[in-house]
Amino acid sequence: MRPKVHIPVKLGEEVTLKIERVEYGGQAIGQVKGYPIHLENAFPGEVVTGRISQINRQFARAQLVKVEQPSPDRLDSGRTDILTTGIAPYINLAYPAQLELKQRQVAEIFTQAGIRATVTPTIGMAVPHHYRNKTVVPLAYQDEQLVTGFIKRGTRNTVVPLDDYFVNDPVIDQVIASVRDILANHQVSLFSDDTGQGEMRYIMVRRGYYSHEVMVVLVTQTATLKDEGAIAAEIAASVPNIKSVILNVNPRNLHVMLSGENRVLWGADAIHDRLLGINFVIGPNSFYQVNPQTTEVLYALAAKKAELTQADTVIDAYSGIGTIGLTVANQVKQVLGVEVIARAVEDANRNVKQNGITNAEFVTADAPKQMVAWLAAGVKPNVIFVDPPRPGLTEALLDAVCAMKPDRFVYISCNPKTMARDIRYLLDRGFTLKGEVQPLDQFPQTAHVETVAVLVPKAN
Repeated sequence: MRPKVHIPVKLGEEVTLKIERVEYGGQAIGQVKGYPIHLENAFPGEVVTGRISQINRQFARAQLVKVEQPSPDRLDSGRTDILTTGIAPYINLAYPAQLELKQRQVAEIFTQAGIRATVTPTIGMAVPHHYRNKTVVPLAYQDEQLVTGFIKRGTRNTVVPLDDYFVNDPVIDQVIASVRDILANHQVSLFSDDTGQGEMRYIMVRRGYYSHEVMVVLVTQTATLKDEGAIAAEIAASVPNIKSVILNVNPRNLHVMLSGENRVLWGADAIHDRLLGINFVIGPNSFYQVNPQTTEVLYALAAKKAELTQADTVIDAYSGIGTIGLTVANQVKQVLGVEVIARAVEDANRNVKQNGITNAEFVTADAPKQMVAWLAAGVKPNVIFVDPPRPGLTEALLDAVCAMKPDRFVYISCNPKTMARDIRYLLDRGFTLKGEVQPLDQFPQTAHVETVAVLVPKAN
């Protein structure tokens, strides 16, 4: 039997506590008689009162009731709508304090993984809001009005109506409103998880930061949308710089917002934008960093840390549409990209051709298997770049890196926890950290941070 745990709080009870730290992910933590209490919208050093909403053996969750002693870094944004959706959990924390907090969180994560590293101050933005070049939003009928917004925290499908999402490019918010009103005029039906009936699921909008080209994607449960031709024509007539209106059919009962099934309703199948002088084709499903301003800083920093030379062969693993590989192609001898998603590789090769790049090629394959095949074919990379999704790297890919033993291994991560885990794996297999670990605020006002580190094989 498990030992009995004394839990000093009860559901619904209000407790006052001092916030000791904010963990990566945004949870503020204080204690009642040694028992941890987790809250949101609370910051280090504050004394707050919270109402206990959930209890387990390890900790409790609470809803913030009152800030008794605020941090000097606390702001009053007045945006309870944003806080209830979780879009920008740090909206009430002064931006310099956000940057310091993220640096501290990354440092703590590396320490917990047993990694000695110097984590430098987080690189921030001059204007740390209204930066996102893409958004996907749900719809709902409320009081017979069609609204767009974001899902309320702790609910399955309650939409909080929003006109200003705070983190989106303001033009994107205007486009969402225009598309919503057009859909409302056509009285479109909305898909319900409960009934399995209805058409529309989401609206997605992408906008090129430099090109200003706009793509609207209507995500449906059904293969067709009532009045889809008229709807597309009205969107095209009302949205400035519109280049593409696409129907994305996503009938699966999965928590993925877009499927791979697209049909052009009006215009082109993609938009374009520039990144570090390279023109990129961006389709509905393309992975393209959502903060173009900091992405340029991020990739330039990664290239600098890689100490690239014109004699280098570079592997871009998880290459997507080629954003990293193509932005460094003019600094190296050869770029080899590998990506498991065939559609992304098609886009990458389109990007190669339209930019007149002659020293880069991208293949569709499982990255670890392709890296083993390259090694067998005599490929010896000087530099390997990785920028994986949040789950981080697989052991198979890490083992392929160990087998290839590149001169420099550049790790870009949107999740410092899995990054530290993977770096620990490489440190235990003959690599060492070179230089400092650099956080970069790719997602201001949120609990996320991008981090860059370089590893090299230990000298024999």
